[in-house]
Amino acid sequence: MQHHVAQFLAVAFITGTITSVAAADSASAAPSADALLFESRVRPLLIDNCLSCHSEKKQKGGLRLDSLPAVLKGGKHGAEIVPGKPEESRLITAISYDDENLQMPPDNRLSDQQVKVLTEWVKQGAPWPAAVQLAAPAAPSKHRVIVDSDKAFWSFQPVKMPVLPEVKDEKWCSNPVDRFVLAKLEAEGLAPAAPAGRDELIRRATFDLIGLPPTPAEVEAFVNDPAPDAYEHLIDRLLASPRYGERWGRHWLDLVRFSESDGFKQDAYRPNAWPYRDYVIKSFNDDKPYAQFVTEQLAGDEVAPGDPNIVVATGFLRAGMYEYNQRDVPKQWNEMLIDVTDVTADAFLGLSMGCARCHDHKFDPILRTDYYRMQAFFAPMLPRNDLPLASAPDREAHASAMKAWEEKTADIRAQMEPMEKAAIESASRGAMKKFEPAMQAILKEPASRRTPQEEQWAQLALRQIFDGTENTEPKITGKNKEKYDVLKKQLAEFAAIRPKPLPRGFLMSDVGPVSPAVYVPGDVQHAQEPGFPVVLNGLPITQPPIVPTATSTGRRLALAKWITQPENPLTYRVLVNRLWQYHFGRGLVATSGDFGHLGTPPSHPELLDYLARQFIDNGGHMKAIHRLIMLSATYRQSSLRTAPEIARMKDPDNRWLWRMNTERLDAEQIRDAMLAVSGELNLHAGGPSADENSPRRSIYTKLQRNHPDPLLEAFDAPEAFGSVPVRNHTTTATQSLLMINGDWTLKRAAAMAARIKRDTKSAEPSALVDAAYRLAYGRAAHSDELDAAVDFLKRGGKIDTNFVDLCHVILNSSEFLYVD
Repeated sequence: MQHHVAQFLAVAFITGTITSVAAADSASAAPSADALLFESRVRPLLIDNCLSCHSEKKQKGGLRLDSLPAVLKGGKHGAEIVPGKPEESRLITAISYDDENLQMPPDNRLSDQQVKVLTEWVKQGAPWPAAVQLAAPAAPSKHRVIVDSDKAFWSFQPVKMPVLPEVKDEKWCSNPVDRFVLAKLEAEGLAPAAPAGRDELIRRATFDLIGLPPTPAEVEAFVNDPAPDAYEHLIDRLLASPRYGERWGRHWLDLVRFSESDGFKQDAYRPNAWPYRDYVIKSFNDDKPYAQFVTEQLAGDEVAPGDPNIVVATGFLRAGMYEYNQRDVPKQWNEMLIDVTDVTADAFLGLSMGCARCHDHKFDPILRTDYYRMQAFFAPMLPRNDLPLASAPDREAHASAMKAWEEKTADIRAQMEPMEKAAIESASRGAMKKFEPAMQAILKEPASRRTPQEEQWAQLALRQIFDGTENTEPKITGKNKEKYDVLKKQLAEFAAIRPKPLPRGFLMSDVGPVSPAVYVPGDVQHAQEPGFPVVLNGLPITQPPIVPTATSTGRRLALAKWITQPENPLTYRVLVNRLWQYHFGRGLVATSGDFGHLGTPPSHPELLDYLARQFIDNGGHMKAIHRLIMLSATYRQSSLRTAPEIARMKDPDNRWLWRMNTERLDAEQIRDAMLAVSGELNLHAGGPSADENSPRRSIYTKLQRNHPDPLLEAFDAPEAFGSVPVRNHTTTATQSLLMINGDWTLKRAAAMAARIKRDTKSAEPSALVDAAYRLAYGRAAHSDELDAAVDFLKRGGKIDTNFVDLCHVILNSSEFLYVD
């Protein structure tokens, strides 16, 4: 181990240009942890506890706390805070109650956690978004009233095609996207960066669209292609690659909290969750219209109940957590409804509705009744583990083969069944006693006499008693065991003619055509019918009728139709903003999961509407929007630009895009890129997930909530406890230590070295170094890099060992782990 660390540091020093994996992320990553701290924790805390006495309307002690300049100015006693120094800040002393003569708020002391939030905020320099001024809370009322000013908020306005802005430098613009960006730059006295070099551009585009590095041959072909449309052909080739769906499907899985395990302490693996993952990947590869994609996930069972390729999409509704031993069944069912309601609003609408579960939203015009009317769409759901993912002909063929097996084994099974039945009943009696008496009574009722709500609870409870879809064999003990084992061996003699079970999905249907009632907690007198946020009433959005069928309420299909209407002001803005975010590192709306008042307004509102309108008009095909964005001069700017003075003053975070952003690779890209350059990557697509040590792409390895792949966990892969619109991008010692000392990385370095020696068929140090740089970075080694690396390889006459160490450093380098 000491040898590896010493060699690592030696090579890093020699090559000079190779920097640590712990290099800080680009300042353009959005939004920062500091900004999120203010928006999500500090802003509401100040509004709720401070502004009634210290704002525009009232200034006790001459103090206002509604803007950063006011806080820094302070009142009659001077500044309230010293940024970076909470111990010297009067505000922190007051809220901590450390001075008996200075205690604020005087009648309602903040909790320890609230004090900790404000202390941390001051310690981090009191980040406060420019030009943000807080408003004192309105007088409390029992119910919020939606008024015209609520409806006037920007994200609730209809999506309209804007007029293309006039610009001075029209020659710079490659397509309409650039006119919106350049108009903003010119208005602010800024100019765009120079175009990126071709080697830089192919690496950026390839990682963006397929999540893998370009091969040396691909780089060479593109760099030397004289065709004027070479770049357009590159984008089209990448969009047509089956790897595209694997990369962009991963983005979607973040949003829908996909995991292959239950969570909680047991974190049981879900062997039938992967078909939903494959559905998502195929949908992206097929460029499925977005409205269809959304509808199938919300209501695939109602759209096409007999089509396994569509029903599988309801895995979206099942992706939340499940506690295998939760005896309070109604509570668990309620938590499942909360999960699917929140994720639907987050993923499809960009609305954070969770606050309205307990009270009318304090910042956004979302009523508590809005929340439960939205939840009513999901109230009839029934999780299904028993539905085969097979076509009608396949089901018929399986039934026929099964019938033949049953006829030949009838006598044997007739002797086994009484023993199995007795064992199941015995085990079930013990398991049933663990539930409350009311739940036991429901379980004892015949299914035909249960209400829809009772049937949902019963099915959830029965998974803890005996789930025939998971446990195919009861445990036989006592005097019958010997006889049962003999019969079991006899039955095994017919295994050759027994058809394999049909694949099953992790699916959802309705409990029937009648829905259980949904009530706002505390008001059991008024059942909530399915409905949509009141703030959107009056817009040109129709409310689709709910049409029940013999087996379904039709509620989720009605919801899907409402969400996917072209007139919905949220759906398509949210989606194109996500596409922009994944290309530039930050959305036009930086808070891509929150289009409400706690979110940030769009940096280019007309561009956002232009993209949304284009997306709607082209039928909701994402590949067209990718192409539009990536063919723009904005996307093709170089990131290697020193910030001009005016940019540092006006736009240090590069929101107006005066250059491209440098971004660190996502966790899966890091893992997959190492496997790609080492020559080990297995591109087999689809099917059951592999172990984390498998060389398959990361999207095809097991994804468990509480037992994650250590490498992916270290580099901020989401935990899948809720919708993740923006991943964290942390820089930690764990990352560096894992990359430097981790056995997995060391093996990839050895495999990379072996691959290069095999492919180059040369032991010449200069050839090895050049090949390593071309493979990892997509470029040739510079002369100084080549000389230093060759000199290192020759040290001590240990070229082979030294070359592995050089590959190890390359895998740890910022140039490998970041994209310019």
